[in-house]
Amino acid sequence: MATPGKAMITLGAMKMLDPRQLKPDSIEMERIITVLDETIAKLEMSGLIPRIINSLDRFADMLGPEITNHLIEHHKLSNEMEHLLSSSEEGDTMRAEEQRGCLCLLEQRLKCAVRNILRLLLANPSLCQALKHKAWVQESPAEVFIKAFGEFRNFMLERLLTSPGEEEEKIQFMEDISLQIKENTEAISALQAELAAALWSREEEIHKKDNVIKDLETSMQNLTKDCKANIQQIKQEGEKQRKEDLQASQARCARLREDVQQLAAQLNALVLEHRASELALRKRKCRVETEIVNWIEKYDTDMGEKQAEYEEVHAAYTEEKVQLSLLTEKRAVLLQEYSQIEEERRINQMKKEQALKEFTTMTLAAIRIQACWRGYLVRSLFKSKKKKKKKKGKGKKTKK
Repeated sequence: MATPGKAMITLGAMKMLDPRQLKPDSIEMERIITVLDETIAKLEMSGLIPRIINSLDRFADMLGPEITNHLIEHHKLSNEMEHLLSSSEEGDTMRAEEQRGCLCLLEQRLKCAVRNILRLLLANPSLCQALKHKAWVQESPAEVFIKAFGEFRNFMLERLLTSPGEEEEKIQFMEDISLQIKENTEAISALQAELAAALWSREEEIHKKDNVIKDLETSMQNLTKDCKANIQQIKQEGEKQRKEDLQASQARCARLREDVQQLAAQLNALVLEHRASELALRKRKCRVETEIVNWIEKYDTDMGEKQAEYEEVHAAYTEEKVQLSLLTEKRAVLLQEYSQIEEERRINQMKKEQALKEFTTMTLAAIRIQACWRGYLVRSLFKSKKKKKKKKGKGKKTKK
C-alpha cells in the first residue's frame, strides 16, 4: 500500500510529466517562448524562400510588387555569391584577399535582404499561411531542422516550468515506480518458480508412480495366479497414494492461485487509490485554473482602467506639450526682443561711457588751463609788484 505522502508525490510527478498541462507563469518565460516561436516562424519562412523564388511567376500576384522586388534582389545576390565562390575555387591565390572582401560584403547584403523579406512576410500572417500551404516541401532538410527546433522549444518550456523541487519529485517518482515494478516482478517470478516447481514435482511423482505400476504389471505377468490378490492390493494402494498426492498438489495449486488473486486485488486497490488521488488533483487543478482565469480577468480590468487613465494623462500631456510649444515660440520671440534691447542698452552704455570719458578729459583740460592761467596771473602780479618796488627804491636814493 502506498502512503499518502508517496501518493501526493506520485500525482505531482504525473502532472509534471504531462507537457500539455504546462503554462508559462512569468513574463520572462513568456518572452523566451515568444522568441523561440518567432524563430520557428522565421525558419519556416526562410525554408520557403528558395521554392518561392523558383516559382516566382506563380506567386507574384499573391506577394505584391515590394516583396517580389526583394525576392528578385535576393536571387541576384545568391547568384553573385555562387559565381564568386566558383571563381574563388578556380582562380589563383593572388586575388584571394579581394575575393574574401567581396564575399563578406555579399554575405552582409544577402543577410539584409533575407531580413527584409522576413519582415515583410511576417507582417502579413494570412500571406504566410497561404505560402506554407502552397510552397511547403515535405521531408525537406529545413522541415527536419524545424521539427528538431520545435522539440527543443518544448524541452525548453518544460525545463523552464519545472522547478528544482518538482524535478526532484519527478526523479523520486520514477525511482519509486521502478522499485515497485521490480518488487512486483520479483514476487511474480517467485510465485511462477514455486508453481513450476510444484508442477514439476507432481509430474515427477506421477512419473515415478507410473514406472512403479509398469514394474508391477511386468512382475504380475511373471507371477502365478496366486499373486493376483497381492497385485490387486498393491494396485489399490498405489492408486490411493496417487490420489492423495494429486489432491495435495491440487490444494497447493489452489493456495498459489489464491495468493495470485490477493496480489491482483492489492494491485487493483492501488490503482483505484491512485485514480482517486488523480481525480482529486484534477479537481484541484480545475479550481486553480478557474482562479487563474479570474485573476487574468481582474488583471485585464485593472489594465483597462490603467489604460484609460494613461490615455487621459497622455491627452493632458499632449495639450501641455502644445502649450509648451506655444510658450517656447513666445519665449524665442521675447528672447530675440530682449537681445535687441540688450544690444541697444549696450550701445547706449558705450555712448554714455564715451561721453563721460570725453567730459572727464575736457574737465581735466579745463582744470589745467585754469591752473596755468591762474599761475600766469599770479606771476604777472608778482612781476608788477617787483617793478614798483624797484622804482620806489631808486627814487629814494636820488632824493638823498
